[in-house]
Parts: sequence; structure tokens; C-alpha cells
Amino acid sequence: MTVALGIDTGGTYTDAALVDYEQGRVLAAAKALTTRHDLSLGIGQAIKAAFGQPGAPPADQVGLVALSTTLATNAIVEGQGSPVCLILLGYDRRLIRQYGLEGELVADRVVYVDGGHDIYGDEASPLDEAGLREAVLSAVEEGHAQAFAVSGYFGVRNPAHELRARQLIEAWTGLPVTCGHELTTRLNSVRRATTVALNARLVPLLQELIGTLRHALAQRGLSAPLMVVKGDGSLVRAEWAVRRPVETILSGPAASVVGAWHLAGQADSELAGSAVWVMDVGGITTDIASLQDGRPRLNPEGAQVGRWRTMVEAVDVHTVGLGGDSHVRFEDARQMAIGPQRVVPLCLLADEHPQIMAELRRQAQVIPRDELAAQFVLAHRAPARSLEAADEVLWKRLSGGPHALLRLVRDSRYGTIALRRTERLVARRLLLRAGFTPTDALHALGRLDLWDAEAARLGARILAAQAGCSADDLCRAVVTGVSERAARALISKVLSDEGLLPQWEQEPVASSLLHRALNDAHSPSLGCTLQLREPVVAIGAPVEAYMPRVATQLHAQLVIPPHAAVANAVGAMVGGVVQSHRVLVTPLAVGGPLRLHLPDGVHDFQGLEEAVAFAEAEMPRWLEAQAHEAGAGQVEVRMARRDEAARLRVGWDDEVYLGSELVFTAVGRPSPAVRGG
Repeated sequence: MTVALGIDTGGTYTDAALVDYEQGRVLAAAKALTTRHDLSLGIGQAIKAAFGQPGAPPADQVGLVALSTTLATNAIVEGQGSPVCLILLGYDRRLIRQYGLEGELVADRVVYVDGGHDIYGDEASPLDEAGLREAVLSAVEEGHAQAFAVSGYFGVRNPAHELRARQLIEAWTGLPVTCGHELTTRLNSVRRATTVALNARLVPLLQELIGTLRHALAQRGLSAPLMVVKGDGSLVRAEWAVRRPVETILSGPAASVVGAWHLAGQADSELAGSAVWVMDVGGITTDIASLQDGRPRLNPEGAQVGRWRTMVEAVDVHTVGLGGDSHVRFEDARQMAIGPQRVVPLCLLADEHPQIMAELRRQAQVIPRDELAAQFVLAHRAPARSLEAADEVLWKRLSGGPHALLRLVRDSRYGTIALRRTERLVARRLLLRAGFTPTDALHALGRLDLWDAEAARLGARILAAQAGCSADDLCRAVVTGVSERAARALISKVLSDEGLLPQWEQEPVASSLLHRALNDAHSPSLGCTLQLREPVVAIGAPVEAYMPRVATQLHAQLVIPPHAAVANAVGAMVGGVVQSHRVLVTPLAVGGPLRLHLPDGVHDFQGLEEAVAFAEAEMPRWLEAQAHEAGAGQVEVRMARRDEAARLRVGWDDEVYLGSELVFTAVGRPSPAVRGG
């Protein structure tokens, strides 16, 4: 039996699952807390726990390891990455400045070099190799480049200048170089430049993670091939992912969708071939995505991460700031709010820092009427650069362990200023905030038993006093609130996919109808019911607590598959290797020759079928080689063709040929190492 090890690093948990590679059966699984300062530590703990489960296979049977990771997504959102020099070939600097697009070019240095092509793939200007050399060597000497990104104007129509620039830069510097045509075949020169710059920034980060992960695997005697999940749910070899790390953004949500489908299909064979909604309730967010025939719907506009819109084809996921670590607090008029801010649950904080129990007991006796009650702050990581003097003093004070936020502010001469400084350090992730969460509510109700339930009950008592209710009523209200917010998020996603963008806060009538439907609240004359026609597959550790109510509210079929808590890790290794490339055939003149745009350059033909036949002869070999390099074993290549023509006039028979799109797709499964047993 060959065993596959799937690993998922989420915002709160790192999951590991051992799966029978041929049958897809989960053999053992475990979770550990994600160690964001060093992801390999949490990964190692999860792997150790998985192999320690009853029935776990021996390590020498593992023939494949697959990882889904939040590293690329988090690094982009948090502005992390290595210094990058972005080389723009043939771009118009004045045009970029005129439309205020310089802020979209995420690079430490942006260099404009003569060259580039036109929309037909003809050379617009010769590549200025001397200017390129001067810019590249200057960027290296001045410390502005640990990697290079190259984007040629209309480089997707003819990559010749990008390929030549990469050859030269690698020879001059030995540093990694990413070309725009490798990541997309679609037009949009600025977004393509953004995508290639982001990719170059991420190369050293993912390289470091893969290196430390291999070390952690080697310590357990695991030397199997290592795969990484892309944002579309497919798999690639780690070496491939290191060259194209931007393709791993939204890797985690993609793995959860694929894993949900795999587990649900094993639990209910009738789901095969149907459309389903997947809801992944995690520690920080809830992700919602649609599947049809087991394939996740991809975002045609390209994945959005933070403020950056990329050209990476990734799962079309709707994410809301709602999870087990969402901060529960009371705002004006005793209105309970849940999230989107993430805090460390009190039960977890007390489990790791038992000294906070004394402060919680004191507050539970005094019951302070203050929004900062039952909240703590603690040092998370050391600052990478020097802080302002007052911030430095505050950080050092908190580095010894958690401090009650209420006491910290009250003991300061300038309480409001101290609070603002604290919040600034939290925003920079130098400090972590702790408070009451849905995870605490479940602990207080006895429905979850992971950490210190007494801390959760004390936190519930403190908040319940603010609301004027019992602690149990507060906790039940939290669970209900999470369910209702999840239901609202699912409804919003369904409507947005149908072209509607609900703005509940600005639409009082729609909001009222939604409230009646979700809460079975009837007026004397009008009731309201919603029905979701597709099944909902729910995954994540706490879904048993929240999702049955969501399904009841929406009159939907609910599937919570076995091993739902580690579906992300299962999804990390059940995907296949998928490589696609879009080839264009464009007319150079009406009734004239045609141009075929291939990855190695352009080719001209007199007839359409001649051009298509050439593509059908060349592309399968090229794409099959790409799929093998990405980690596939046996590969199947297929082509989809779409011709475009325009009728000259209504009622006329004549048409003008506009072009053709040939999409070649190679599909295969990863090749595991052969193991004993």
C-alpha cells in the first residue's frame, strides 16, 4: 500500500492526514496549532501527531507528500517578500504615470527598457540589451534585487524579448527570473506586470519554506516526492512551485474545496455529478465556493489578494471574517458583534499562560463595565526594525507574557494613547490580542474540550454582565449569531454569482425579509422562506455546532463528511496535476495570412486548418513535458477549440473571421515513490 501525507497550514491550525493513495481512504489524521513565525514547527507537530494515531501506517509506506499553504497569500497581504527589480520591456512610462498606475507595480525598483511587440506579435522596437545590462547590474549593486521580474509589452503574443532578457539576466547575476508569459496568456500589461513582480518577491520565501519542510520530513525518515497545491486545486512539484509561487495563492481554500468533494463523495455517492456549495469554517475565516462535477469554479477575473488583483487562475472563493477565533464583543446599545477581527481565544491563552486566570477571576468578581474587559495582549514577534521609543518600551513590557488590556490602559498616565499604541503594534502583528470567541462559547457550553474551559466560562460571565443576561444565554447567542452570519454569507455568494450584489445594510426591505427568513420571524400578515437547491458540504473543526442551523434556515441538504475537521489536508493530496495553455490564431488581414501564437514564438500560415493542425502537432508534446516537469506520471492531453466570426450585416451570409482560441489541457496524477508494505 502506498500512503500519501497531506498537510495544510491554516491561520489557526495545521492539519496532517495520512491517506491510502489508491483508494483515497483516510487512515489517520491530526491537528496542531499553526506556528506562523516558523510554519515548519507546526507542520512537524501535526505530522508527529498523525503518525501517533491508532492505525497509522509506518513512515516507510509514505510515497507522496502534498502541502497546501497560506504563505503566499499572507505574504502578499502583509507586504512581505524579497527585494525585486521589475523590468518592463516596451512599456510607455508616460502612460503609466498619466493613469496613476505606478502604485500597482509592486517592486522595489521598476526599470523601463526599449523593446516589446505589438498586438500581432511583431517586434515594435529592438531589445536594448545594453540598457538592460546597465539596469540589472545597477539594481544588484545597490541591493534592490534578490530576484527579477520581466514583463514585455504584448509579451503574451510573442515572448521572444522576455526569453532573451531572462537568458541574459541569469547569465549576468545568477538570480531567479520570472517572465510574464509563463504565468498568463491574457492581455492586461499592468496586471501582468503586477503578477510577475509578486511572483518574483515570493520565490525566496517559498524556497525557504520548502527547505525547512524537507528538513522536518527528513527528521521523520520521509523522503517522498513533495507536491504543493495551486490556487486552482491542482498539484505541482515543489520545485515547480518555487519557480511560480504566486500560483499558490488561495492554496488553502482550493485544498479545502477539493478535500470536501473527495470526502463527501465517499460519504454520499449521489453527490457525484451534481453542483454543491462548500463552506469551510476555520479559525479566522469562513470560505465559500461552488463545485460542479468535482471541479471548483475559478475566478475569471484572476485571484484578488489584499489590494492586488492578479492574473492567477484560482478558486472563486467568497471569504468572510468569521471563524472560531472571531472576536465577540458588545458595541453600542448592547449590540453583539462577532468578528471580523481575529483574537486568541481565552481558553487557549489560559492553557498556554495559566497566570491569566487570576486576572479573569478578579474581573469576574468586579464585573467591569468596560469594553476592554476580558481582553489581553501579548508579544507575538520581535520587530524587524527599530520602533519609536514609546512603542519600544511598550513592546518590551509585554514581551514577558500576557497583560490585561484593561489594566494596561488604566495604569498608564495616558490611557487613550497607550491603547492607540497597542492597536498599532497589533496591526503590525508585533502583538497579539486575546479575547472572548465562538471557540470560548463552545467550551463554556461543554460542546468543545480542547483547552481551558474555566477561562472560557469566566470570559462568558464578564461579557454576559455587559449584556444583562446569563453566561449560558450569551454563549447560545454567540453560536446562533455565527450560524446566522454564515447563512447570510452563503446567500450573498449565491446572489453575487447570479449577478446581484446585495448590500443588506443599505437595503432595509431586503434585510427585513432576510431576517424573517432566517429567524422564522413572521409579521401578522407576511412570512418568508428561503430554499437553497444545491447541497451544502461543510468542513472545518466546529461545523457540527453551526452548520445544522444554517441548513435548517435555508431548507438545504447538509453533508458533514467523515474527517471534516481535516478536509484541507486531505484535499492537499487528492488533486491531480493539471497544466493548461491558451493558443491564439489571429488574422493579420481580412482574408489574408493567419498568425499562430505558441509558447516559443509566432508562426504564420495561409489557412486556418493548417495553423490548427500545426498547433495540434506541437502543443501536446510541449504541454506533456510541462506536466511531467510539474510532477505528473501518465498524462492525457486534450484540446478545446473556439472559432470567432462576425456576420457582415443582418441577413447576409458572408462572415469575417476574427480568430480562434485553442485551449490545450494536460491532466495526470502525481507519481509516488514506490514503498514497501
